[in-house]
Amino acid sequence: MKKYSLILVVLLYLTACNDDFLDKNPLDKLSNETFWNNETDAIAAANGCYNSWWDIYYVLYFDCASDNAYNPYPWEGFQVQATGLASPSNTGSSFMGYGNITKCNSFLENIDRPVMDENLRKRLKAEVRFLRAWDYFIKVTLYGDVPLVEQLLNPAEANLPRTAKAEVVKFILDELNEVYQDLPESYAGSDVGRITQGAALALKARMEIFEEKYEDCINSCLKIMDLDYALFENYKGLYKIANENNQEVILDVQYAESLGTTWVLGVMPPNSSGGWSSINPTQALVDAYECVDGKTIDDPTSVYNPDSPYDNRDSRLAATIIYPGAYYGSNYLNSIDENDPNGDYYAPYGRSKTGYYPRKYIDDLNDYPNVWETGINGIVIRYAEVLLMYAESKTEINAIDATVYDALDAIRQRSGMPKVDRQVYNSVDKLRELIRRERRVELAMEGVRWFDICRWQIGDEVMNGMVYGARLGTVDPNDGTLNLTDERIEVETRIFDESKHYLWPIPQSVMDATPAMMPNNPKY
Repeated sequence: MKKYSLILVVLLYLTACNDDFLDKNPLDKLSNETFWNNETDAIAAANGCYNSWWDIYYVLYFDCASDNAYNPYPWEGFQVQATGLASPSNTGSSFMGYGNITKCNSFLENIDRPVMDENLRKRLKAEVRFLRAWDYFIKVTLYGDVPLVEQLLNPAEANLPRTAKAEVVKFILDELNEVYQDLPESYAGSDVGRITQGAALALKARMEIFEEKYEDCINSCLKIMDLDYALFENYKGLYKIANENNQEVILDVQYAESLGTTWVLGVMPPNSSGGWSSINPTQALVDAYECVDGKTIDDPTSVYNPDSPYDNRDSRLAATIIYPGAYYGSNYLNSIDENDPNGDYYAPYGRSKTGYYPRKYIDDLNDYPNVWETGINGIVIRYAEVLLMYAESKTEINAIDATVYDALDAIRQRSGMPKVDRQVYNSVDKLRELIRRERRVELAMEGVRWFDICRWQIGDEVMNGMVYGARLGTVDPNDGTLNLTDERIEVETRIFDESKHYLWPIPQSVMDATPAMMPNNPKY
């Protein structure tokens, strides 16, 4: 249960609403007429809109739809999208429900009724309009054209056609441009975690860069840079529960630690540490990390040693991924020795098929009395992404200057990496290459890679063919030393059709319930 839903009266607002497509009014007529009396009711209804607006589950799992990770369990929702085999009858995860949007529309239709402080009313309106914009941001980036519903519907109105993507994007940007001005820069006490001015601007910047509105994105990022955000001093520490709500976090999904409901962390650790091994980072992600000298592993002059592949690498690799020979829990991870029955070599239902595990949020299991019951918040947008969006947007319009390098240097040096080599990365093409790599490794396992693949149109390059894992071999149980063979783990073969797979299929159940939405996305 999230912090926002602790007020019991919220239950009235939630229980009558579900995720059916194009939901109607979430309150029956009688309860709606008696509910909106005072400030307490208004706050409770706004809190209800926060419930399920996003989830740490998606923060962690969404990379499994990309080339960053593999999800071995189809029922968890992302494996079928990654393989290229999703269909209207088998979509895996679906984000076409309108339950949250209906709650937001109901709130906005009724919020002028209570007797309350006008400044609070204005702020709550802005928060809920942001939450509605977020929902449409997810829908339009995954599905393209989707129905734009700005008010409550009666049954006769529920069969709506899809609205052109451009119109939905305009709605999102217009909303965010208006509401950020009505939001505070920060909160105190129990309100920490509510939508801020920075969150609205950051989502606006994301939408703008996704739509190649680079100059607008630069302006949004500059506004955020004028606010009180900064890179947290330690990359690994960003994801520790002791450092929640630090100065780098702009938007996160908040959970109440005392209620311990963030069960999703338990799916990540190795079987030897009591986990399910549900999210398996790929070799392609591991290979993206530079060496400590700032060179890529395919640069023959770098310090990379393929027989000790995890040594002398960008420290973000060790902070993000548990790799063979890494010390974790109470031993050195052995996920590559198929002859070791006591290791973590792949076995269905419990061990990584790539030989790798995520490390963010679960760096030290001693941080939690029970990893299956934690209150850790899930970071959705942080300041490093703003710096990356700024650098990318300036590069794409060929406005490269010192501020671009400064933004990248700040991110790299935080993790002990050298500054950008200005002699090597001195053009739009070279800087684009670097920024895309930086974005991938900095934000790995944070749920943004799939969206980047789509907006950069690189699916055919990175999503086709065999998915590889680590090289096989042995791990010395005393010190983690590796002795690797030439055989590499082969995970699965994926297909990617550029004319089809940049959009997800709309579930057949939605199409059947809403015939006006026909046809489905191309080739589904």
